[in-house]
Amino acid sequence: MSASNSIVVASAARTAVGSFNGSFAATPAHELGAVVIRELLSRAGVEAGEVDEVILGQVLTAAQGQNPARQASINAGLPK
Repeated sequence: MSASNSIVVASAARTAVGSFNGSFAATPAHELGAVVIRELLSRAGVEAGEVDEVILGQVLTAAQGQNPARQASINAGLPK
């Protein structure tokens, strides 16, 4: 593998833990994910355009739309 194809995990984080019908009940998961992605970019000192892939885990995906990781990435300012 050449240096230009190296895999790098620059940072990891998670959203706050909520409860059923709690303070995040009206906040879509992709919006919470976007906040985390923006913070990760800041912590790692990485520009949004340098990110090739985002892996996002979500426990309950019902009624959250298609591909929450992509939605969160776009909302965080990563290129389409």
